[in-house]
Amino acid sequence: MQRAQGLGNETCGILWTMTRGALLVAIGAIAALVGPGIATCRAASAQAPSPDPPGSASAIFAGGCFWCMEPPFDEQAGVLSTTSGYTGGSLANPTYEQVSAGGSGHVEAVRVVYDPQRIGYAELLEVFWRNIDPLDGGGQFCDRGESYRSAIFVRSAEERRLAEASMQAIAERLGHAVATRIRDAAPFYAAEDYHQDYYRKNPIRYRFYRGGCGRDARLRKLWGEGAGH
Repeated sequence: MQRAQGLGNETCGILWTMTRGALLVAIGAIAALVGPGIATCRAASAQAPSPDPPGSASAIFAGGCFWCMEPPFDEQAGVLSTTSGYTGGSLANPTYEQVSAGGSGHVEAVRVVYDPQRIGYAELLEVFWRNIDPLDGGGQFCDRGESYRSAIFVRSAEERRLAEASMQAIAERLGHAVATRIRDAAPFYAAEDYHQDYYRKNPIRYRFYRGGCGRDARLRKLWGEGAGH
């Protein structure tokens, strides 16, 4: 687990067991120790994203905390952008508070805009699988509940075919039924600005959350050297 200066093993042990919400409260309370750059959260309705640039395509994946799903896609050659947001529910323009409270039907997800001439949908699926726990149907890592469940949102018959084939391969590799769902794409609403590129804007807080949630440890256990990060 990544630790900030001045935090002992006992504090880190407490952080390890916390959900994201509790971690953010705890880390905010010790902001003086971890330095500047901590985002201030503000309530605002989510917005529909801009259309895809000409010649590009987009894919939507839900893998628990959307902060943690941006980096593995951002580092792929051919990925043009990632956007954290909400999808799968019936509530238009939801806020983070509404989604995290449950009952909206939405999950946290990332919209990946990519150049299909440089990276294919099948490759994006591989990135997705290696950054989630596909055996967990109740959330992801320390984040529990409907808004953190994993899913692949498909826009076409071809995407569904590729997603189903990849899911079968993952089930065979892990020797267990996969809990991740394949769902028809639904309206995607970009999350509030403070959630976008969170790992870049607030690297210390992000590392605390990611380590405290047990994400990397579980990914290594599932995927070994091929685990996401």
